[in-house]
Amino acid sequence: MTHGALHPIPFDEQARLEALASMSIINTPPEQALDVMVDFTAHLFNVPIALVSLVGRDKQVFKARVGLDICETSREVSFCSHAITQRNDVFVVPDARKDPRFAENPLVTGSPFIRFYAGAPLIGFARQPVGTLCIIDRKPRPGLSDHEKLTLTKLARMVILRMKSQEIIDAAKAGGSAAAG
Repeated sequence: MTHGALHPIPFDEQARLEALASMSIINTPPEQALDVMVDFTAHLFNVPIALVSLVGRDKQVFKARVGLDICETSREVSFCSHAITQRNDVFVVPDARKDPRFAENPLVTGSPFIRFYAGAPLIGFARQPVGTLCIIDRKPRPGLSDHEKLTLTKLARMVILRMKSQEIIDAAKAGGSAAAG
């Protein structure tokens, strides 16, 4: 992993970005299934905010969200940029105000006033982390138990499987309409 100005860059960033682009999902309309998944995740973990975040070159886009009005942020302020470098583990920040990586972050010092963050990587094609399923609280938390980390990881797997399924459905529809035309 190398470090950019304010956020870490995975060692294989170009391959990661290619995997994300191959999914053709960043600029697509909301999907009800993903909205339901983030709503369920927020309910299960009793947090006000849950997101499916896709991390691009310069920004992160929220493909599904609950508890947050914005649809994207710059990658420089992205907690998820840190989470995607973990690959096989959940990235947890118990109190962002006490973490030197985030204490001055505008998402901590201002709205939405992030205190607690936990993100499980969304591992896409070619085993690349394309984003996260994350939970956010406006108050600090002690962290996550191993069981909670496993639960968030399993939910992230469900999200990526839904994304892959939707891609197959869309490709079949496009193939069918091309054959009909």
